[in-house]
Amino acid sequence: MMDRRNFLRGAGGLALCSQFPAQAQSFPSRAINLYCAFPAGGPTDQVFRAFAEAALRTLGQAVVVENKPGAGGTLAALSMRTARPDGYTLAQMPMGMFRIPHMQKTQTSDPIKDFTYVINLTGYTFGLVVPADSPIKSIKDLVEFAKANPGQFTYGSTGVGTSPHLAVEEFASRAGIKLNHVPFKGNADLMQGIVGGHVMSASDSTGWAPYVESGRLRLLATYGSRRTKRWPEVPTLNELGYETVSDSPFGLAGPRGLDPQAIKVLHEAFRAATEDPGVLRMLERYDQPVVYMSPTEYTEWAKKTFEAERQTIDRLGMKGSI
Repeated sequence: MMDRRNFLRGAGGLALCSQFPAQAQSFPSRAINLYCAFPAGGPTDQVFRAFAEAALRTLGQAVVVENKPGAGGTLAALSMRTARPDGYTLAQMPMGMFRIPHMQKTQTSDPIKDFTYVINLTGYTFGLVVPADSPIKSIKDLVEFAKANPGQFTYGSTGVGTSPHLAVEEFASRAGIKLNHVPFKGNADLMQGIVGGHVMSASDSTGWAPYVESGRLRLLATYGSRRTKRWPEVPTLNELGYETVSDSPFGLAGPRGLDPQAIKVLHEAFRAATEDPGVLRMLERYDQPVVYMSPTEYTEWAKKTFEAERQTIDRLGMKGSI
């Protein structure tokens, strides 16, 4: 009789496990893949590796950063679209995801319908730099040179449709000048390009900071809504009268239909990571503030930004340009 009771009790337990498989195995039970939109070794890569290390302490599982640069920063998220929506695959959502679809002749992705927004983490500080020995010593000098030599002033960025590219095009449009854009694969390539004399200037996030501090490059302007704490003497494009502001927040998303429990767990882990001392040190190193948004806030921001970027692309005449 006891054997029969034990058998029935065990069979009942198996039946419950089969009915509720999600409860039987807690999330996460293995490593999580996180796709970074830019090359290894650059500022974004290093920031994400700091976040991954901090999130591990909450999740109890490794967060493996995999670099997928390309397509103006959109390749990482696009590579994730076919992943299972179980929380084990996440990707960075850079600003290019909200503007490049408007620039394509045939739109291949919808950043609102194709993804589930988990958390926004931070944002970039962007700036325009020139070699220290350049005769261009200010934005005023740049505008005067470009007006006298249309299309001859070259600037590099980390790719077509990225924030460093579009911010300069916005500035050029408002200044009434024509510049020559040269896209690079990432910050490391871009810095080699400007230091090697292949371009006259570079527009990027603060991967240029060590070169500015060592005196090899000169920072002409930053693109934020106010001057930076680190370079308070350097003006913003906005205060110079060019109505150009680019803070470029970015965070994490999963595939469409991401499991709600996974969203909750991932959000809590990365929310805690925004307060981690190691993460804060890395963000300070690259002049990136914490820009937190919850899943709901991030989703609403994404919708508004997608529409705002459409208007910007239309105004700049870049619709269908790629």
